[in-house]
Amino acid sequence: MSWRNTASRYGTLSISIHWLMFLLFIGVYGSIELRELFEKGSDPREMLKSWHFMLGMLVFILVWLRIAARFPGHAPNIHPEPARIQMLSAKLLHLALYALMIGMPMTGWMLLSASGKAIPFFGMELPALIGTDKELAKQIKEVHELVGTVGYYLIGLHVAAALYHHHIQRDDTLLRILPERK
Repeated sequence: MSWRNTASRYGTLSISIHWLMFLLFIGVYGSIELRELFEKGSDPREMLKSWHFMLGMLVFILVWLRIAARFPGHAPNIHPEPARIQMLSAKLLHLALYALMIGMPMTGWMLLSASGKAIPFFGMELPALIGTDKELAKQIKEVHELVGTVGYYLIGLHVAAALYHHHIQRDDTLLRILPERK
């Protein structure tokens, strides 16, 4: 299998990044949801919050690699070709997912910056993007949480669309992004 996209399927690089992002999303959302099981200020809760941020920053880094991986080639063709409205809907959903993968880590980074908190990244500390401003931090937190909730729906819609194409439309949309079987 080629590392680059072909006319019929995604390359190894695109497939690997896609499924790594899937796992990172599970980690990002899972860590922030699981923190609720622990008391505020407790070590496990703080650890989960740190993991939420660090995994979110990995999403931010990988999304740029993912975008760069798209440039050398195009997305593989779908067979049979879906209706134009489905193609447009897919493009809009993918655009929204890319905005999520860029915007959420940025607002998280800005939130920690405005809160005056350390910005951990696997043993390092990232620089603050903005100065401490508690009122701004509250506003950023509201936006971050709202968009995080919207993210659940975007991801769910993405999964539902892939399953719809595979089981109802019976096209190769899903097969193009699955690792090749021997």
